[in-house]
Amino acid sequence: MKSNSFNILLVEDEPDHAHLIMRELKKSGVTNNIDWVEDGNKALEYLQGSGPFEEKMNSSLGLILLDIKLPKLNGLEVLEWIKKNPETKNVPVVMLTTSSDIKDIEKSYNLGANLYVEKSVENFVKRIKNIGLYCQYLSSSKS
Repeated sequence: MKSNSFNILLVEDEPDHAHLIMRELKKSGVTNNIDWVEDGNKALEYLQGSGPFEEKMNSSLGLILLDIKLPKLNGLEVLEWIKKNPETKNVPVVMLTTSSDIKDIEKSYNLGANLYVEKSVENFVKRIKNIGLYCQYLSSSKS
């Protein structure tokens, strides 16, 4: 995969989950820069290029990995903002969450999520590797 062809934004409030996700993406061959924020407000600051993320304004964002259960703004509110914003509406969003609630799944897809991945212990690493393959596909389609 072409190194750093786009940036990945990981929005995850649990540090252990975030480190596991980043480690497994790297192990699956993802060489893209992964920026991690811990809550919905920081995600919006990042996406708007405001506050501590002013330098990210011109970065090439190609994928967002978004947890639903976040402090401040939840992931569904962040997803809704992403898909209503002309600058971010076409960025693929993968919902990564412990929620298996059918309402969360339906709402995620209705708001425009590209994929919904439940963080279940037994299949989580395999699913992250599949996201790594998705990153490789996105990189090759932008070449």
